[in-house]
Amino acid sequence: MSSIIYVAIDTPSLDRAREIVQRVRNHVGGVKLGLEFFCANGHHGVHEMRKFGLPIFLDLKLHDIPNTVAKAVQALHPLEPAVLTVHAAGGRAMMEDAKAAAGLHTKVVAVTMLTSLDQRDLDETGVQGDPHAHVERLALLARDAGLDGIVCSGAEVAHVRKIWPQGFFVVPGVRPDGSHKGDQKRAVTPRQALDAGASILVIGRPITQAGEPDIIAREIGATL
Repeated sequence: MSSIIYVAIDTPSLDRAREIVQRVRNHVGGVKLGLEFFCANGHHGVHEMRKFGLPIFLDLKLHDIPNTVAKAVQALHPLEPAVLTVHAAGGRAMMEDAKAAAGLHTKVVAVTMLTSLDQRDLDETGVQGDPHAHVERLALLARDAGLDGIVCSGAEVAHVRKIWPQGFFVVPGVRPDGSHKGDQKRAVTPRQALDAGASILVIGRPITQAGEPDIIAREIGATL
């Protein structure tokens, strides 16, 4: 089993989610549940996934005024997520309140720049600088707000770890050699992400859309 791999369960079907996790549970270190799954299945779905005994990464990317985010985080306490995401763009006060509202055993990490975005997207949304500068700026803000770490692509994690050695770094958009990148613009291989300093790797479609997801998960883990 590779404890660093979290499999992304991006499906509205609870039965399908159970099927995937049942297949890969001995080859991954955790389960990432995002908006698609949570909007379809809510708290009940998360409780069902917890029955497999794996840590839950609840990837809801909360982003609102500080009070609203804090109340939302408190409402998630019964789910006992190991990791929970907020958007760094929500600002220092929002991140501080999210961390203060989280359970003692929940790491709160800030999403910096989605791996589906690139320089053109930054330009179109009026963000100055390149992806490295943008991620660094938000990473420092998250660190100073007291968060546990950030979500960033493998292209930035090595640089950010230098300025935040104790940070917890979630790297999504990870694609094994030869895999279709889909909507990921800044993807790296699992080995590249790990060598760059990732704390956990989030891998979805290369595993979940495979005919034998358990075999693929095991093969990916063998490269680490």
